Formats: sequence, C-alpha cells, structure tokens
Amino acid sequence: MISYKTAINKLKKFHLSTKSETILSRDSLYRICSENIYSKSNYPNSDNTALDGFAINSFETKYASNANKIKLKILKTVAAGDNPKIKKITKRTCIEVMTGAVIKKPFNTIIPYEKSKVIRIKNFNYLVVNKKINKFNNFRFAGSDYKRGQVVIKKGHIIKPSDILILKTLGIKNIKVKKKLNIIIFATGNEITNQEKIPNWKVRNSNGSYIKSFSKILPLKIIEKSILRDNDEKKFLNEVYKNIKSKTDIIITIGAVSAGKYDYVPRIINKFKGKGFFKGVKIRPGKPILFSKLKSNTAFFGLPGNPVSTAACFRFFVLPYVFRSIGYLGNSPIKAKLKNKFEKKKEFTRFAKGKITVSNRGNLEFEVLKGQESFRLKPLSKSNAWGQFNSGQVRFKKGALIDCYTTFGINFL
Repeated sequence: MISYKTAINKLKKFHLSTKSETILSRDSLYRICSENIYSKSNYPNSDNTALDGFAINSFETKYASNANKIKLKILKTVAAGDNPKIKKITKRTCIEVMTGAVIKKPFNTIIPYEKSKVIRIKNFNYLVVNKKINKFNNFRFAGSDYKRGQVVIKKGHIIKPSDILILKTLGIKNIKVKKKLNIIIFATGNEITNQEKIPNWKVRNSNGSYIKSFSKILPLKIIEKSILRDNDEKKFLNEVYKNIKSKTDIIITIGAVSAGKYDYVPRIINKFKGKGFFKGVKIRPGKPILFSKLKSNTAFFGLPGNPVSTAACFRFFVLPYVFRSIGYLGNSPIKAKLKNKFEKKKEFTRFAKGKITVSNRGNLEFEVLKGQESFRLKPLSKSNAWGQFNSGQVRFKKGALIDCYTTFGINFL
C-alpha cells in the first residue's frame, strides 16, 4: 500500500490531456474557462444617473443660496435607453433624468426628486436651486465596474450563474472552455440490482447514480453501463478494450477491487500495463482503491463498493484527477477549526464525514459527525463537507485547524 500523498502525486503526473471548445456564454454554466476572458467594453459603457432626478452643471450653483436662488430651465426628459443628445445647451439649463439615463457634459451631478423644487414660468418648467451642489453626486462613471481590456474571468475558473450575468451584460457572446470529460461507470457484483423491491440478500445499485449526479454541476458526461456479474471477467476485459478504442476519458468500476474470490478488476487491469498504477492506499474509508492510466488517454479507477467508500474515493481521487485534467483551479481546501476531538490510526489518512458551520465569533468550524463507518449513510446525508486528517498523527484536539472539502466538489467560498 502507498500513502495518500504518493497516490495524489501519481494522479497529478498522469492526468489526462483535455482539448477546448468554443460555446455560447449563455450555455456555459459549470464549464471551465480554458483562457482568460477580457471585457470588450467599459461597464457602465457611459456616465449615467444612479436615481431619478435632475442632471445639472454643478458650477452654475457655486453662488446659490436662499437669498440668491438659481433657476435652471428643464430642457427635456431623458430615460434609460433614450438618446441623450440635445441640439443646443445654453447656460442655466438642466435635464430631467430617470435611473440609468446617460449623462453628457456639461451636466455633472444629479439632484434627486426628493430634494428638488420645480416651478412653472411662461409655459416652461424650472428647477430651483438654493445652495451649492457638489459635482458627481449620484453619478455612475463609465468603466467604474469593468474597463475595456480588463480580465473578467480567469483561466481555470468554473462558470457560475453570476458569471453568465456578467458575460451577457458585457456583450461577450462566445467563450472558450474545456471539453466535458466522458466517464463510463460499471457497478459489479451478483448482489447489485436495479430493482426497487428487493430481497434482503440483494443491494440496490445506488453508487452509480450518486456519481452520475455530479454531471449536473461539473463538466462531465457520465453514463452508467450494465452491471458486471461475478463471472463477467471476459465481458469486463472486452468493455475496457472497447472504451479505450472509443476514447472514453475515464472508466470507473464500483466494487470487485479487494481480495475476494470474485474481485477480478485488479487482475484484468494489470494486463494493460498502464502508467501510474496503484492498488491500495493508506486511507479510510476506501483503502482498496485502484488507479491506472491506460492507453489512448484513458484513465481507470476501481472504487470500493461500500457507499461511503465510493463517495470518499470519488471525492478525493477521481475529482482531483478530473479537476487537474480540465484545468479547474478551485479545489483548494477550506480551513476550519475542529469542533470536537478526533482520533485515528497514525499511518492512515482519514476522511471524516462532517459539517462546516460558522461560530458566533465568525470562525469556520468543522464537526466530525457520529457514525464514521463506511456503511453508514445517515451522517453522509447530514454532512456538507469532508474533513481530511493526514497520516502521521493520531489525536486531533478541539480547535485544531483542519483541511475540509465540500461534499459536492466545487468550492464557491
């Protein structure tokens, strides 16, 4: 058996080479940017008003007072989307503006409706000002949010809904992203069934559905194939050959990787003499995990069959491998203080189901939940993160700083 650190280094060394494609920005949710995205224009694209009111030239109010009231003739009303052009602007004039209306010189500040007084003289409306008004009040400057040529989204970023809002606002129609990885899943074992009503000696096929659900939030195309039975060695061998030929990116089996009579997966995969091969890592849960980089840019993962072991190995082996292959840079751990003490075997790295919360003092805390056995699903359903307890240490005191990872893979913090 190798250490978790050694296993991760092998995954880094033998990651997949992934190409890019250009897609519509509106269809880019949860895709990975393969290059920096730059703003093509300023945003706001012009000076505009932050509220409804009157745009004036502040210099004309320099000597305004109750004894020296300034009357500014209202030339027109400009709403958001209106052409702000005025043929002739004379002294002592202003314009009525609605929120978002473009402001042109010489007007340089906004008086809101609530602080305005309008009078009518000989069929014309006038704004009355009785004090000095500073320039740039309630003013939005062109390029104050994004400037033309500025980086909007960096390479390696995963597109969120808010990013689509920004891209569309800035008029960025197409972006370059990493292609989705194609993943094939095989559940194994005579005990596995797709039936809902089962006798007590059978097990529902749930692990594949769990892994497939990640295709909703990550750039993955995941297909569940037929269940491999205990006597399906030849069928499995043919499936591996077929998927290598069809250039499947990752093949995953669930179960049949330990040392039992029907655990044929390691024996078959060994025949391919892949790169970076390992079987058995000093971790819990998930110790029997297997990896090999096969021919034709296809990777193979053999995950153990216990549901929590499957979940842990997918999160701490498959996902880091996927993220490195597609250039996602957001897999850094979340640092949190341990809320309750924890013990484990010294030589093993332990992945613990737990929950990240915010303390009254505003600190992130990680609570190790009860029921860490690999068959217990209840604490997994209550968790929002995994805590990683590295090898070389037995006891972790309350308050110790722990590396945590979200259960669903993406770190939006």
